[in-house]
Amino acid sequence: MGKPDFGLTLFPKLKTGIYIRRVNRFVIECSIDGKELMVHLPNPGRLWELLFPGSKIYLVDNQDTWKRKTRCTAVAVERKDRPVLLHTQLANTVVKWLLEDHRIPGLEDAEILKSEAVVGHSRFDFLLQRKNQPFLLEVKSCTLFGNKIAMFPDAITARGKKHVIELAELSGKGMHCGIIFIVHCLQARYFLPDYHTDFEFARALYESRNKLILKAIAVEWGKDLTLGSHIHELVIPWDLIGMEAGDSGSYILILHIPENTEITVGKLGAVLFRKGYYLYAGSARKNLKKRIERHLRKRKKFFWHIDYLRDKADYCMALPIRSRTSVEHELAEALSNISDWFIQGFGSSDCSCKTHLFGMQDNPIDNPQFMNILLNFRINRLEREL
Repeated sequence: MGKPDFGLTLFPKLKTGIYIRRVNRFVIECSIDGKELMVHLPNPGRLWELLFPGSKIYLVDNQDTWKRKTRCTAVAVERKDRPVLLHTQLANTVVKWLLEDHRIPGLEDAEILKSEAVVGHSRFDFLLQRKNQPFLLEVKSCTLFGNKIAMFPDAITARGKKHVIELAELSGKGMHCGIIFIVHCLQARYFLPDYHTDFEFARALYESRNKLILKAIAVEWGKDLTLGSHIHELVIPWDLIGMEAGDSGSYILILHIPENTEITVGKLGAVLFRKGYYLYAGSARKNLKKRIERHLRKRKKFFWHIDYLRDKADYCMALPIRSRTSVEHELAEALSNISDWFIQGFGSSDCSCKTHLFGMQDNPIDNPQFMNILLNFRINRLEREL
């Protein structure tokens, strides 16, 4: 690693591969020089919007292969012809370089005293000195973004919530504290906590907004993973977060039926469900969390059409879309455009939609069209509010 005049260079030698699939949280399978190999992934996030079969992966060789199960580490993935840094630990390297180069707006006068500072039972990324006062700083790496808006996290982070609460408590005792989100997309202009994915983290951050220094910094990476010369601070629209981040909105259920199955669905009667994945669009004016929890349970009194299908599904995942108003019908229309088939009249007896249940042969999580729908309803639609 170095600190040349034109920017931070993370790796002297890079190679590329093609993403095939994710094996577990920290291992992916890639095609490298025509060979299919297991690769270390130093990022526990979901990364649904980035990791699609065929995506270009930036890799480095592991130096200590004799004690590791993988020969390479995935450090970035290409999206829209630009690399997005995947290596979460390197976000600290980026912040360290920016602090030393006095390039973080509002923290130009900060001096690094120590990395990985232990306070109480927690370890924080940096202990700084600013205006002759100690300053605790935590760093988060953000890879989730739409057109102009970035969000964090892309998976539930109990550790992240814990850090927010602890830093807020330390701030209440007189300690200066803050969090920096490094957003790996220079086109982003706004930052929000992802209240769709981790409602508890988002509320903790919102409630601590006046106790902590919270910054989101957009960066860009060159093809050689050199940090670009341009960075900028993103706007955090707290008023919008306060309005949108509530326990209401819409949701998508993803269910899997392993075999062709005939199911009696209330007044719909006997319905043949083809083997495959099903996408159900629903909404809740209040208590969205409880509504979703009910859908995920199998043992319950059947009331809605979806209850009958859930009982036979071997897999069920819920994707909430929190908002002040329901987007259920718009969501159903969008899903209809990418589905392979649909079940007429399912879940739509109280509206004019032909159905709220759509079928797909393959897992929609691996489908770029489906992920674009999720991005549009969770992130991009908020642009008109800004």
